[in-house]
Amino acid sequence: MDAALLTPDLLAPGDGKSATLDPAQFSWSQIRSCDDPYFETAYAALWREFGAAHEIETREVLAARMREAGRLRYEILLARRGTEIAAVRDHTAIACHGGIIVHLSHLLVAPEWRRSGLAGWMRAAPILTAREIAAATGTPGCTVTLVGEMEYDDGSDPRKALRLLAYERAGYLKIDPQTVRYHQPDFRPPEMIDASGGAQPLPFHLIIRRVGNEHEHSIPGGEVRRIVRALHTMYGAQFRAQDMAHPALNLASLPADQSEIALIPPSARTSIPTPPSRL
Repeated sequence: MDAALLTPDLLAPGDGKSATLDPAQFSWSQIRSCDDPYFETAYAALWREFGAAHEIETREVLAARMREAGRLRYEILLARRGTEIAAVRDHTAIACHGGIIVHLSHLLVAPEWRRSGLAGWMRAAPILTAREIAAATGTPGCTVTLVGEMEYDDGSDPRKALRLLAYERAGYLKIDPQTVRYHQPDFRPPEMIDASGGAQPLPFHLIIRRVGNEHEHSIPGGEVRRIVRALHTMYGAQFRAQDMAHPALNLASLPADQSEIALIPPSARTSIPTPPSRL
């Protein structure tokens, strides 16, 4: 990716510090195939950070997602300074009726580049992927919404609170989880899911940046439904239908299209929902 495409207008309202960091000092790679020479390096870095806790899909799942490459585009973005990894993230742009949804998966910034402003560029760069898929699907200029699934801050890990604060300072907002009780599908290997008696979706909340509409503090239920449907489209392409059929993932439980749902600060403490049982 040409660093010249990373312009300050892509940054979130609170990412002013990132505007003082010149992205041209890094080499940028958009990895869209397992055959890419940087795939193993980038994926290994993400797996070391997130793999042990089943917080990232397996190599095989992500390889299959890369092969979709139609109305859904998954990529790993790698920023290097010389031969060293400065940051790596992965995300999926999904074309759907009404705009492009970009699922922000994982972000890892090397210790020496934390608090430098690089994280802001890593959050902003996926907008370029969204615009690319919009042009490819004949909808240039459509709306772009960046979406992250975030763990509830239960006090067990200070990093959870720090991540929420980082997105809050950037200007992201949280879809009120008391109204939208979102769950992430079970990332565990199928054999582990079966041995435990079935899928166990995890409660997460959704933080969003509606590019160009960051000042709005509510969102229509129909737009929330579009976001969640896009995420299910992404996951459902590789996850088993029986695991995606868990009641916690039922779109029918979402608010009505005409309802208005509050957008609140990501750090606002909210209770953790219990996934509904299959029984």
